[in-house]
Amino acid sequence: MAVNVCTMSYAVLLVIGISLHNARVHAADPDIVTDFIVPAGVNASSLDGSFFTSTVLRHVPLLNGTAATVTPVNSKVFPALDGLGVSFAMLQYPPQTLNALHTHPRGSELLYIVQGVLDVGLIDSTNKLFSQTLHEGDLFVFPKGLVHFQINWDMHRTVKAVAGFSSSNPGLIRLPANLFQSGISDEVLEKSFGVSADTVKNLKGL
Repeated sequence: MAVNVCTMSYAVLLVIGISLHNARVHAADPDIVTDFIVPAGVNASSLDGSFFTSTVLRHVPLLNGTAATVTPVNSKVFPALDGLGVSFAMLQYPPQTLNALHTHPRGSELLYIVQGVLDVGLIDSTNKLFSQTLHEGDLFVFPKGLVHFQINWDMHRTVKAVAGFSSSNPGLIRLPANLFQSGISDEVLEKSFGVSADTVKNLKGL
């Protein structure tokens, strides 16, 4: 409907604008000394407006499943972002799905709720949890490097959101996989978490 289109357009412009401002003031990426970075092997004189355009999000399907899905638009898929200190993503949370504990080591994240109700949380360096229930039109910021999550508790409705990042490649570290699928020995995990070998084995199987 027209209202949803307007809301989505406003959300995209708002998140991009704020992300650009944050990137300029507190960029995680190194400053560049040219207007923009021309990809290796490309003649700058051959570039046109298409270089600064991405169609990655043009036909993103409505996805259903057992986990949240993220469609990133970073410097890997949109080379014009390289060095600019900004990137973007579209997120979908089917009913009862979780975007598991993770961090972005190189950028802060500004999340905007386009549709639905989403519960989010972050943990700071003092081990304090900050949680919030977000509604359509709400924004929530996840500071760079802090562990955070999002979950859709609704049993029927998919939540849609968009996010801006203060880095052209903010990175992603998913804690379950990072801890239990990276080759760390069972003994280290057992002692770190104070759990049994069977518990570690079960966690590695998730």
